[in-house]
Amino acid sequence: MAFVSEPPRQGFRLSQLLYDTRYRSMTIQVVVLMMFMAVAAWLVDNTINNLADRGKDFNFSFLGVRSGYDIGQRLIAYDSDSTHARAMLVGLLNTLLVSFLGCIVATLIGVFVGVLRLSKNWLVSRLMTLYVEIFRNIPLLLWILIIFAAFTEIAPLPNAFKEGGGASLLLFDSVAITNRYTAVPDPLFSRSLGNIDIGIFLISADLLAIVAAVAAGWYVNRLVLRRATVVQNATGVRPVTWWKTLALWTLPGILTLAALGFHLGLPALKGFNFTGGINVTNSLMALWLALSLYTGAFIAEIVRAGVMAVSHGQTEAAYALGLRPGRTMSLVILPQALRVIIPPLISQFLNLTKNSSLAIATGYLDLRGTLGGITLNQTGRELETVLLMMLIYLVLSLMISGAMNVYNASVKLKER
Repeated sequence: MAFVSEPPRQGFRLSQLLYDTRYRSMTIQVVVLMMFMAVAAWLVDNTINNLADRGKDFNFSFLGVRSGYDIGQRLIAYDSDSTHARAMLVGLLNTLLVSFLGCIVATLIGVFVGVLRLSKNWLVSRLMTLYVEIFRNIPLLLWILIIFAAFTEIAPLPNAFKEGGGASLLLFDSVAITNRYTAVPDPLFSRSLGNIDIGIFLISADLLAIVAAVAAGWYVNRLVLRRATVVQNATGVRPVTWWKTLALWTLPGILTLAALGFHLGLPALKGFNFTGGINVTNSLMALWLALSLYTGAFIAEIVRAGVMAVSHGQTEAAYALGLRPGRTMSLVILPQALRVIIPPLISQFLNLTKNSSLAIATGYLDLRGTLGGITLNQTGRELETVLLMMLIYLVLSLMISGAMNVYNASVKLKER
C-alpha cells in the first residue's frame, strides 16, 4: 500500500507581514496605530514643555475656585459665590435647554414647511420656498442679531402694559413681550411633592411624577397596540384602539396634574416690572427663535426630499382606497418617508446643538459663555477650559446621535 506524504509545512516568515494577504492588513493597522500614538505623545510632551516654560501646569483645580460673576438666566441655584464648576454646570444646562427647545420647534417648522412646499397651491408653495431660501442663505449669526435687535428695540417697555399704556398681554392675557424680557406664566402646584436633593442640584418630584405617569401610559399603550396586532393576525380584523391610545396618552398626565393641584402663576405688572411669573431673557428668546427658524429651513428640505422619495404609486393606492390627502400624508407617506428623513435629521440636531454656542452674541451665558468665556478669562486656563468644552460637546453629540440612531433602527424597513 502506498502512502501519500503531506507536503512539508513552511514556518512563519517576517516577509509574510508584507506579502501575505492574511497578515498585511493587520500590519498596516499596527503601523498606523503606532504612528498615531507617537504623534499624540509628541503633542502631549510639547504641550507640557511649553506650559512649563511659561510657568504653568496642567490641572483642573480652578473649578473649585469662587467664580465671582452672576448668571441671569439659570435653571438651578447659583450666585457669585459659587464655584467655576457650578458656573459650568449652569452653562451646560442653559445649552441643553435652548438645544432641546430648538430641536422641538425646528422639527415642527421643518415638517410643516416641508409638506407645504409640495402643496398644489402655487402661492403657498412659493411662500414656503421663499422662507427656506431666505433662512438657508443668510448666516445664522446675522439672524440671531436681527431677532435680538427686534426684541430689544421694537418691543415695548414693561410699564407700557399698565392700564392705558398702549400694550396688552398676549396669548390669553398671560404673556408679555417687553424690551427687557418675556414674562410667561409660572407652573405651580398647590399640593407639591417637593424637591429631591441629589447633591449637585434639586430635582422637582412633581416633574418626575408627571414624567412617570406619561411613561406608564405610553408603555400600556404599546401593550394595547401589540395585543391589537395579535388579534388582527389571528382573525384578520383589527380592534379599534384610537380611543384607548388617546386616553392613555392624555389621562395619566392630566390626572397627575390634577392630583398635584397644578395651576399657572400669571405675570402681573407691579411698579416698573412684572412679578408672579417667569421672566425669560430676550437673549434666550432670540437665540431660541433664530436657531429654530434657521434649522427648520434645512429640516424642511429634508422632509420634502423624504416625501418625494416615496413612490407616487403609494399615494394613488391610498386615494383608490378612499383616503383623503391629509390622512394619506399622515398614515401612508410620512411613515415611509421617515426612513429617508431621520439620518440627515440627526445631523441637523447636532448642528443646532453646536450652533447654540453663538449665544455669546446675545449675552446668553451657555457653556461657551461660562466655561469658555468668563471662566477662561478669569483663570487663564485656556487649555483646560477648551479641552473640557470639546469633551462636553463631544459627549452631547454622541448622546444625540445614539438616541436618534436607536429611533432610526425602530422605524427602518425590517427585511426578512
